[in-house]
Amino acid sequence: MRPLMIFAAGLGTRMRPLTQTRPKPLIEVAGQTLLDRALHLGRQAGCAPIAVNTHYLGQQIADHLAGQDVAISDEAGAILDTGGGLRKALPLLGSGPVMTLNPDVVWTGPNPLETLAREWRDGMQALLALVPIDRATARQGAGDFALDGAGRIARRGDFVYAGAQIVDPDLLADITDDVFSLNRVWDAAIARGTGFGTVHPGGWCDVGRPDAIPLAEALLHG
Repeated sequence: MRPLMIFAAGLGTRMRPLTQTRPKPLIEVAGQTLLDRALHLGRQAGCAPIAVNTHYLGQQIADHLAGQDVAISDEAGAILDTGGGLRKALPLLGSGPVMTLNPDVVWTGPNPLETLAREWRDGMQALLALVPIDRATARQGAGDFALDGAGRIARRGDFVYAGAQIVDPDLLADITDDVFSLNRVWDAAIARGTGFGTVHPGGWCDVGRPDAIPLAEALLHG
């Protein structure tokens, strides 16, 4: 079992007006909230413990999760970005490498968390799930990473970070800021040669805007 952090503290600005009265993780795609879809992937992969961070309309997420086996990392005071949010939640997650998952993504095909767990090896400090830019439904902009023959990642290539990873929290040790992005952690792993990627073979959709919801539902319905 590996601990899992689900990032649910974002403001959801790209999803307005749907996020004016509810946080983005509670928006439904094909009758199920994005957060519940993420939790299903985590439980299916045997992840434990599971933590979810909250900020914008966080009480709605806390109420939604009431009675479930999920810890809440409350960022009501200040949103901490992905890196700061992960570091704040580490006491809830235990020691060792941790999985993280963005809920505003829809997947088809194999469970990406199970793939990451299977492919994690000694010598890795970050293992990112990737999709080719030409299969990244609703994605806007260029790719994030390139892959070499050994599976190591480098910046600027034809692969998109798909929103799931395993990361070694030791990479956070040298960052003193309270608010920071996991991009700094990935850059540290790339510099050390310990940052890797694995390509998700199934479908993938970035559910970041209202017009992406029908695209995600079409992907799910095949």
